[in-house]
Formats: sequence, structure tokens, C-alpha cells
Amino acid sequence: MSISLEVWGDYALFTRPEMKVERVSYDVMTPSAARGLVEAIYWHPGMRWVIDRIHVCAPIRFTNLRRNEVKSTVSSRTARTVMERGAGELYLCAADSIQQRAALLLRDVRYVIDAHFVMTDKAATGDNAGKFQDIVKRRIEKGQFYHQPYFGCREFPANFKWRVEPPVCPRELSGERDLGWMLYDLDYADPEDVKPLFFRAKLENGVLNVPSRDSREVRG
Repeated sequence: MSISLEVWGDYALFTRPEMKVERVSYDVMTPSAARGLVEAIYWHPGMRWVIDRIHVCAPIRFTNLRRNEVKSTVSSRTARTVMERGAGELYLCAADSIQQRAALLLRDVRYVIDAHFVMTDKAATGDNAGKFQDIVKRRIEKGQFYHQPYFGCREFPANFKWRVEPPVCPRELSGERDLGWMLYDLDYADPEDVKPLFFRAKLENGVLNVPSRDSREVRG
């Protein structure tokens, strides 16, 4: 069962993991970001979303933005110590930890996500593909979601609707464009050692074709 979801917004930030200090976005939405956006609309343990294609429906435009961020986090070791002792501070003071960082964002983005789902072994007896398809379509048409869908970062919300007509490729994206190595998703097979997966991304007439997880194109 498949869906075609049109999503758009003012800004997007699909962070390149190799950029450690300043955030820099990929040229287009990553498969993992697309999966997360779809799961925000509907997720169930009895199904798993698979991203097939991402259509880029607006010219790729970047902009710079400076943001205030908190530079530190509360570590699990600190939290455990405070809980065991029954005393201590389990919070961060934003005034003391704040710092200003620059980010290279995408602006005025619009995509169409082609995706399908497969049933998992956690599906209940009454669960079936037709039931899930009806639920997903109804939620999209009504604009329902579990949490606000977003483009890479929660401060960049995404609008969405069911796509009926085939998307149109912007003229400047005609032809083939090599986007280099792109984050595919994270491998959670071993919770103690989560590994990033990458693939060689190519934009063909505005379409990013996403290889399957077991493809040789996906490297980890």
C-alpha cells in the first residue's frame, strides 16, 4: 500500500552529520527525514514505512540564519548520580549555557514523498494493509498528526496534504545532479551501537530515487 504526500514549508534543515559545529543542510530532504515526517502523521507497531521517492517541487534555495542554542546536555551519568543521592540539579540554565551558532538552511521548500508501508510481526490479528491504508488517507485528508511534522528540526514545521496529480519538476532541476553521499537512515539493530547508513544520492529531473535498505547502494 502506498501514499503520495505533498509537504511544504518556509524553512528546512536536514543536517549533514560531518558538520560538527555549524549546521549545514543537505540540498534536499533525506529519506530518514521523510520517514520521520510520515510517522508523525501515522505510526503503528504493526507497520513500517519505506520511502520510495522524493520529488523536489521547488528550486533549491539556501539562506543563513543565526540561532541561540544550548551548548550542553544533561548526561545520563549525572542524572543517575542525582537520582541515587537524592540531591543535585537535573536541569540546564539556558542563560549560562546559551551560545549563538550559524546555520545554512533551505528556504521555501516543497516536496512530494512517495512511500509505502509493509506489515511487521508486531501486527495484531485484526490488523491488515487495507485498514492501515484507510486510516492513513483519512488522517492526511483531515490534517491530523500525532505531533507536528517538521523539516529536520522541530522549529521548522511542515504543512502537508494528499497529492493527487503528478508533481512538476522545476526547470532548473532538469537533468541529472549528483548530490554526493547522503544519510539514508540509522541502523538500530544494536541499540548499544547505532550506526548511520549512507547512499550516493542523485537527483534525476527533480526526483531522488531511494534505494531499498538491503541494496548494495546503501553503505554502513
